[in-house]
Amino acid sequence: MVEKELLRGAIAHGYSADLWTLQRVAKLINSLTGVDYHPGHVWKILRKMEWSLQRPTLRAKERDDAKIQQWKEETWTEVKKKPNASAHG
Repeated sequence: MVEKELLRGAIAHGYSADLWTLQRVAKLINSLTGVDYHPGHVWKILRKMEWSLQRPTLRAKERDDAKIQQWKEETWTEVKKKPNASAHG
C-alpha cells in the first residue's frame, strides 16, 4: 500500500516538487497506517523495499544553455588555443 502511493509521486500527495524526502515518506506512512516512524528509520524501510537514494540535479534558475554553448564554441576554443604563459617559465 505504501509503495503504491509512493509510485503515484509526491505531487499527487500535495507537494510542489515530485521529490520524496524521508520526512515526506514518514508522513505518508503515518497517514496510511497510523504508524509514526522517525525519518531515519524510514530509510531502512525503503531499502527493504529495494528503493534507492536519488538526489536531484541542482541547476541555477538563471542558467542559459544557449549562452553556455555559445561560450564553449567561441570563447573556450580561443582560450584553449593560447599557450599558458606560466608553463614556459
